[in-house]
Amino acid sequence: MNKHLTEHLDQSIELELGAARLYTLFHDLFPEDEDFWWQLAIEERNHAALLRNEKKTLRSHGESVPEDLLSEDLEALRSANRKLADLLERYKASAPSRKEAFHTALTLENSVGEAHFQDFMNRKSCSLPDELLRQLNQEDKDHERRIRNYMREHDIPVETQK
Repeated sequence: MNKHLTEHLDQSIELELGAARLYTLFHDLFPEDEDFWWQLAIEERNHAALLRNEKKTLRSHGESVPEDLLSEDLEALRSANRKLADLLERYKASAPSRKEAFHTALTLENSVGEAHFQDFMNRKSCSLPDELLRQLNQEDKDHERRIRNYMREHDIPVETQK
């Protein structure tokens, strides 16, 4: 497996794990929403596990990554990971408001890696490995939509993303 692909997978895995850490922090900070945040955190960990499995399969079988699984912009992934790490540190030092937590989650779910992963999962495919990956990820559909719906149901203002 080439070095560029390895780093791409590593950065994508880090983004999923960073999202899981953020949602776990929100779980701890907002008891009224703890079940919601916990479910998202688990799903993000599952995404990371799926990507790790892809990496392991690539290494052991010399196969290629399913077409369109990863974002093409490696630097954008690196940048998203740096921003996420900074957010985690800031929120650990000073908790965000409940509204800010939800808006942060929406922004994250629209980030390059998360949005690209979701687009891949929603695509039609003929490839058996692609379909197996989608089936494993079946319950992890559209976090952004679920966050928005939860916000509406719990009277948390949903502002338009810029």
